[in-house]
Amino acid sequence: MSAVAASGVRRIADAFAGSDKRAALMPYLMAGFPTIEESCAIGEACVAAGGDLLELGVPYADPLADGPVIHAAATAALERGATLPAVLDVARELAALAPVVLMCYANMVFAPGLDAFVERLADSGACGLIVPDLPLEESAGLLEACDARGLALVPLVAPTTTPERLGAIGSAARGFLYTVSVVGTTGERDSVHDSLADVIARARASTEVPVAVGFGISTPEHARRAADAGADGVIVGTRLVRAAGEGGDAAAAVAAVVGELGAGLARAR
Repeated sequence: MSAVAASGVRRIADAFAGSDKRAALMPYLMAGFPTIEESCAIGEACVAAGGDLLELGVPYADPLADGPVIHAAATAALERGATLPAVLDVARELAALAPVVLMCYANMVFAPGLDAFVERLADSGACGLIVPDLPLEESAGLLEACDARGLALVPLVAPTTTPERLGAIGSAARGFLYTVSVVGTTGERDSVHDSLADVIARARASTEVPVAVGFGISTPEHARRAADAGADGVIVGTRLVRAAGEGGDAAAAVAAVVGELGAGLARAR
């Protein structure tokens, strides 16, 4: 990957390194939920409330990695007319404020062609891409296309990932290594599993990029425990999407939760 082409990857690295928290905070929002306009406002509010990076979900009819709250948000966004061009417009608006990493499924990437998709993503100002249903063995072409445009192809690892596979995925990671804290789909949990520190330690040993923990992180205490366990970043999705869908001022509701999460990650003074 050339130094000239590394702008998106560099922005992600700078966001992790420059966070004033114990771990960088990465709020997730569903583009187009409750509406395209409101999702832009939610992203802006997330950054204003302390988000260091943003994960932007692309609505999809069969989101296999997502639990019922995010699935419902995707369905609502699609019913209200959200399209990939509209999502990229959201990315373009938010990319001026913080690094944006798109989360989408493989069909959306491969249907228009790898190069065409990645070119549009780069043009939006987004910094990277997460494709949860793309296995390592089928990722080489997309990784090459992302590298050529300075975009981070962010892979996922789980508590069940074998040591050999973890090493292969970690060595190919760009931007950060998305470390799934639990077995299953996204969603709020009552507690953080006692094995989290071991999951993070295994992930960290496999890669040179930051380790960000997601799935099941939904409270300030969860975020604090992830930071205590060694996470470089904390990703929160379902709790924020639920707040966005509870009526009233969605951006204000989400910002309040992000502020609480940020407080949970505050460094001791």
